[in-house]
Amino acid sequence: MQTFDWIVIGNGLAGAAVSYELAKQGLAVLLVDQLLEPQNATRYSYAGIPYWSGTDAATRQLCQEGIAKHRQLSEELERDTEFRELDLLLTLSDEEAKSNLEQQFSKFETPPHFINSAEAQELEPLLNTDAIVGAFTVRHGHVSPQALIRAYNRAFQRLRGTILIAPVTGLVRIKDRVTGITTAEQAYPVKQVVVAAGALSRLLLKEVGVHVPIYYTQAELLETPPLDLTLQALIMPADNQRFAMEAQASKAETDHLWDEAGHQVAAPILDSGAIQFKDGHYCIGQISRTMTTLEPEIDPDSSEHAIRQGIGEVVPALKDVPGTWHQVLVSFSRDRNPLVGSIPSITGLQLFTGFSGPFVYVPPVAARFAKAAAGAEDALLLPFSPDRFQSTSG
Repeated sequence: MQTFDWIVIGNGLAGAAVSYELAKQGLAVLLVDQLLEPQNATRYSYAGIPYWSGTDAATRQLCQEGIAKHRQLSEELERDTEFRELDLLLTLSDEEAKSNLEQQFSKFETPPHFINSAEAQELEPLLNTDAIVGAFTVRHGHVSPQALIRAYNRAFQRLRGTILIAPVTGLVRIKDRVTGITTAEQAYPVKQVVVAAGALSRLLLKEVGVHVPIYYTQAELLETPPLDLTLQALIMPADNQRFAMEAQASKAETDHLWDEAGHQVAAPILDSGAIQFKDGHYCIGQISRTMTTLEPEIDPDSSEHAIRQGIGEVVPALKDVPGTWHQVLVSFSRDRNPLVGSIPSITGLQLFTGFSGPFVYVPPVAARFAKAAAGAEDALLLPFSPDRFQSTSG
């Protein structure tokens, strides 16, 4: 049986990128997921690259590395990721909120600047100027999530990486060491396991007595077939409610709720937005819920109606386009920084999950993580260590 240095669990953006980068360092790597192209948060995302959004020395450095990486990644991976740059329009419906948002945006390396509704419509003719007082705008990167994952996977396989299509049934833990994984068919021993399973990471770790404060939203959106209707910008609300909801849902005092099914930790929100991909299809969203049941009962018809009503106010042409409702899990951490690195007191177990803004941060962090795995210490990764939350293991 083939032996591996590393096993990576999860073939979303995080798992695909980190498995490729580890293989690039000459390590024998097994990438495991229950589907080759899982219907996960990467698959149903806007896939924006907010390289303007660094707020401190570390995130600014990573944003610069992230956009530089994307600009050459198609060539490196030998497959088109459909990278491009476009205008991000953060629409504003309330004039009174403008000054507060300007103050919030001032912390970013390149703060989005305000334009009035007529100027916003010049950038995006489909906007309804009666519904907004203007928008904040900044240049933004974008890729096709499916094309990017396929590119990473193909390059990984060229480096002799192995992809296993099977559900991971558990981690193998012997005392204070994780020694491999199990699937329904067999066990796979390994030196290091990387959990890059997004929202499922918490459950997988809990089964071996490891607790980390990682959480998830139930994100709901519509995906359309390719349409002739052309949207030139990425549309999102300036007053994004999801971040406030995540902060509310990840407080230490409510952490225990996430280990019990049936809770709604914070009230659901709707952030109306839309993006059109290069092939002409759209993602339109999105409702976010913090529900502790992995597959809660949600009325898709009511959700679809709410999404259509929301986008219809801002971009009326999209209200009634054909589309299919989807629901995915989106992971996040308590401080919006990812969980990257080893678990305290346990050897053989690494995390690479919980990214906010994954399309800008994952590629450079994966490259740094892999180089650290090969022996090059990296101080820039220290703030992302899971032990910043005093992770516990039983």
